[in-house]
Amino acid sequence: MCRLFGLTATPHRVHARFWLLEAPDSLSQQSRQNADGTGLGIFNPEGAPVLDKQPIAAFEDLAFAGEARHLTSTTFTGHVRKASTGARAPQNTHPFAMEGRIMAHNGAIGDLPKLEQQLGGHLRLVQGDTDSERMFALITSRTELRDGDLSGGIADAAAWLAANIPIYAINLVLTTPDGLWALRYPETHELYVLEREAGGTQGTRPLHGSSETLRVHSEHLSRHPAVLVASEPLDEHPDWRLLEVGELLHASGDLSVTSRIVVDERPAIPMDVTYLHPATSEQ
Repeated sequence: MCRLFGLTATPHRVHARFWLLEAPDSLSQQSRQNADGTGLGIFNPEGAPVLDKQPIAAFEDLAFAGEARHLTSTTFTGHVRKASTGARAPQNTHPFAMEGRIMAHNGAIGDLPKLEQQLGGHLRLVQGDTDSERMFALITSRTELRDGDLSGGIADAAAWLAANIPIYAINLVLTTPDGLWALRYPETHELYVLEREAGGTQGTRPLHGSSETLRVHSEHLSRHPAVLVASEPLDEHPDWRLLEVGELLHASGDLSVTSRIVVDERPAIPMDVTYLHPATSEQ
């Protein structure tokens, strides 16, 4: 499956180093399981999205996989892709930027023609072939209908998808220069959150976390708090929490965290993994 990562340290711009697909055990084995692309999204000092992504298999380019990305931002979005729709191409590689926001998705949805009918003029925002970018356009459309209420837009989009479109999973991380949103739905994939105090549990430690697909290090988080979201806990901090099914979490500009269940029914049209392309059975 894909892997998601999100971090916000707002209002502070913090420096972090990322290694994508730097598996602690077998780089080549893990990268062959997630062989469709890697990407990071940040915001520059002016608040504009900046994407660093490549649609490659890491085992084809070990130098790329092992090279650290040195990035500074208030929020970060990371993704390792296992494709369900859309070929390996820059326009299909996560994360995506749209209307000043950045989003990455872990899952799959079906009946894209029906979804496109919902987008209307917002279909022009879609540059690639993926279900994920079309879902992002639906969130953008519903947010505009709510006069910029992004939490409401995500909730409306998730509820419509759950009621109308075949769904395998719509886990997502979405960031702005001063906020982070995360949604887990349904129970197919896990998604965890950590409200990390400055310096971690000891009060002086930088952030250093790793998973099977990503490693992140930030000295600045030895003195700044942060909120992290990831597909699996990245370290041994005891406060990592699994999001509930249907839970939408929002970390605001002062790092206060709110969450609520926005979809409390199972998908009306559940998509079994066997319906996905056999070569890419999990996104």
